[in-house]
Amino acid sequence: MNDHPNWRTLKEDEGQAWQTLSSRQLVTGIRPITEDQVRTPGGTEFTYQYRQRGPRAVFILPVTSEGQLVLIRQYRYPLRATITEIVAGGVEPGEDIGRAAERELLEEVGGTAQEWVPLPGFYPQPSISGVVFYAYLALGVTLGEAHLEPTETIERFTVSVPEAYRMLAAGEIQDGSSALTLWQAQSRLRERGFL
Repeated sequence: MNDHPNWRTLKEDEGQAWQTLSSRQLVTGIRPITEDQVRTPGGTEFTYQYRQRGPRAVFILPVTSEGQLVLIRQYRYPLRATITEIVAGGVEPGEDIGRAAERELLEEVGGTAQEWVPLPGFYPQPSISGVVFYAYLALGVTLGEAHLEPTETIERFTVSVPEAYRMLAAGEIQDGSSALTLWQAQSRLRERGFL
C-alpha cells in the first residue's frame, strides 16, 4: 500500500485566497503553531493562528474473519476519561500511509488484515489545522498480542457490526474521528453483507 489512493490533492481557491502579510512560528515541535497576519479579498486584516500540515494520522476500522468489529477503550488524559474509539495512530515522518495503518493495527490490537479498503479520509479541524487523517477498512483481521506503547492504556473488545452502529447512533462512540470513519465505512460494510 503506497499513498492513500482516495485522497485528492487540494487546489488553492484563487478567487478566495487570503494574502499573507507576515508569518511567525509561535510553537515548534510535533504540534507547531503558526501566527499569520492576513488580508482577505475584501480588505479585512487580522491575525490567524493555526497548525500547518504536519503530523498525519491513520484510522483503521478492523473487521475479523468472523465478522466482528474490533473497537478499543482508551484512556484520554485531556478528558480524564476512558472512551470508545477505533484503532488509530500517527504516521511517522517519511512513513508510507498504508504501512502506518498496518503498524498501528498490530500495535494496538495485535491485528493483521487480509484486505485493506481505503476510505475517503478527512481534515479533522480545517479551521485551525492542515493535519490530514487517512481512513481504512481492514477486513479478515486476525487478532494476536498487542504491542502497546508505555503511554497507552487500551482495552480491545469486539462487537457485531450492527451493534457498533447502534453504539454510534446512541452516542456511545464519542471520538469524532472514529465516528466519521464508521460512517464512511457503512456503505462498504453493507455491500459486503455485514449490515
